[in-house]
Amino acid sequence: MDAHFELNDVTKKLPKHLHKFVVQQPYDEYTAQNQAVWRYVMRMNVDYLSKVAHESYLKGLSKTGISIDEIPHMEGMNRILKDIGWAAVSVDGFIPPNAFMEFQAYNVLVIASDMRTINHIEYTPAPDIIHEAAGHAPIIANPEYAEYLRRFGEIGSKAISSAKDYEMYEAIRLLSILKEDPNSTEEEINNAQEKVEYLQDNMGELSEMAQIRNLHWWTVEYGLIGTLEHPKIYGAGLLSSIGESAWCMQDKVKKVPYSIEAANTNFDITKPQPQLFVTPDFAYLSLVLEQFANKMAIRKGGLKGIQKLINSCNLGTIELSTGIQISGVFTNVIEDENGKPIYFQTTGKTALSTRDKELIGHGIENHKNGFGSPVGKLKGINIAIENMSPRDLEAYQIYEGKRISLEFEGDVKVEGNVITGTRDLRGKILLISFENCTVTHGKTILFKPEWGIYDMAVGKEVVSAYSGAADINSFEDTSKVSETKTHKIKYSENEKILYNLYDDIRKMRSTKNTSEEELKVIFNQLKTNFPLDWLLNLELYEVALQNNFPVKTEILNYLLLLQENKAYKKLIENGLNLLHVNELQS
Repeated sequence: MDAHFELNDVTKKLPKHLHKFVVQQPYDEYTAQNQAVWRYVMRMNVDYLSKVAHESYLKGLSKTGISIDEIPHMEGMNRILKDIGWAAVSVDGFIPPNAFMEFQAYNVLVIASDMRTINHIEYTPAPDIIHEAAGHAPIIANPEYAEYLRRFGEIGSKAISSAKDYEMYEAIRLLSILKEDPNSTEEEINNAQEKVEYLQDNMGELSEMAQIRNLHWWTVEYGLIGTLEHPKIYGAGLLSSIGESAWCMQDKVKKVPYSIEAANTNFDITKPQPQLFVTPDFAYLSLVLEQFANKMAIRKGGLKGIQKLINSCNLGTIELSTGIQISGVFTNVIEDENGKPIYFQTTGKTALSTRDKELIGHGIENHKNGFGSPVGKLKGINIAIENMSPRDLEAYQIYEGKRISLEFEGDVKVEGNVITGTRDLRGKILLISFENCTVTHGKTILFKPEWGIYDMAVGKEVVSAYSGAADINSFEDTSKVSETKTHKIKYSENEKILYNLYDDIRKMRSTKNTSEEELKVIFNQLKTNFPLDWLLNLELYEVALQNNFPVKTEILNYLLLLQENKAYKKLIENGLNLLHVNELQS
């Protein structure tokens, strides 16, 4: 089946299960006011961030094809991003954390296609194209940071979630959608806010995914770089927020040296952050990421790794010391008195792999009812099965056609007729298959002969445990797109008239044939029908300045009158300051 989005050298490497999160960029749905909001935010950002952002930001804007004057087309961004080995795709708001991370691992930037409204011009809790395109994209032009982002995605996509993480994701997604929609009721927003707060207070021990999401927030989204006394901004959440980029530089926002402790520091996406972490340089981000990865089940394995997968209630994989990988939903583990796993069990469809490739004959069709196997060494024998030579296997009578009884440390016993063994390319034995087999732990029966062939995984220890399947092609797609969709705003006829006026001014700004009379007509219509719209008045004033029309004084006085409204006093003030600076420079 053909992809429903543009494929290039980067995006064609995306696994099929990520395709469903990609949507067409709804460029025709952006209103002229949306375009004006983009332009205002970008002009403010470039003016202010040139002083406080990491030097990669301004350089990256031009490298990644981000226009100050209009919302970028995804196709245009991709043509430029490919030169630095990245790509961008459009998505519908927040997507599940594992999927988000996996896109990053493939050097693909996910860009929420919606555009913030004028009511949230300084900051939006919902991901939007300003946040993603103007926040994330410019910094990835820095090779060191881009590699950190890719590596973060690679590690983060393997982080194990808890059963509550997805519920939290859905709650935050809904809250962000409601807050951005001007048609949402106060009751809807309050109910969604209460649910998020309840879940935040009742998450229990943070999962790996929750912890790595925290690291992502305090670096990729809200990171500062440099010294505590004079930090620079590199986090996309700050770069895309004209309100918080100024707020965060104040002394009342505490600056803390970045460390692995950030993994245990939660955040509230709906409020300005009271403290931020400062990394000395981009290389240090990668160092902390590796420190965290060393604590993850993907590198630690063991009993805790299996228990994390059981608690997640989701598809996961363990790898044994032989390299065999078991992917499925883990439901049980038996441990010995020393806290080592001696038997594990999955329920439902399970696949066996090695080196991330499914073993022939051991896909979900062959193991549709689950899979269980002992782990460890045989009782009273120093040499593990995986380390036995053909001569050793024969000495212990582990060979085809022989009925044997294998008693493992921890009192797990496997008794049956050996049919065959499965080895890897290096000759290491991965599986031993039995018929007429009974598996017990003490008096508990774990497998009965009437259940069919028993495949026993070989391995003395669990060396890794992580989210998802070893071979991404083993399973039907289990991840799902949220049923809570971002709201398509319904515009009144009056609003449509206003947006047409915005469009008229956009055209005037780009043409040299504008007359003062045309400008006056729009200005009078604006004062009569839309007396509180400050942004279009600001755009009118800009055109009047460009053409030195006398009406500029009248428009300025009207803007100063509007400025008495505290809701947009600072916004008008910043816009006027920028225009007057530009006028002085021209």
